[in-house]
Amino acid sequence: MNKRSGGAGEDLGLSAAMRRFPIYAPQIQELFAREESFRGMCDDLAAAEQVLTTIDQLPETVRTERRVEYEGLVEDLAQEIEQALQRVKIIPISRPPKH
Repeated sequence: MNKRSGGAGEDLGLSAAMRRFPIYAPQIQELFAREESFRGMCDDLAAAEQVLTTIDQLPETVRTERRVEYEGLVEDLAQEIEQALQRVKIIPISRPPKH
């Protein structure tokens, strides 16, 4: 599901994550730049959101089922992204060696 716009350097995955979690903007940019798996999650989120915008064009017989499926996918991806962002905020505290 990885889709990037390629136009003017804009990345749809980065935009999707920034829209959903604006308070984490610096962390999103940092993770997006350095972690392929995080980029993949963001790209998947953007693709799933894009599919949701086109659901109404599907035949009525499958529309509801697909909407539920993709809404669940968007929520799952958003939770994964949020967990990754929260892990970045954790700073390990090392203890001084015992003498």
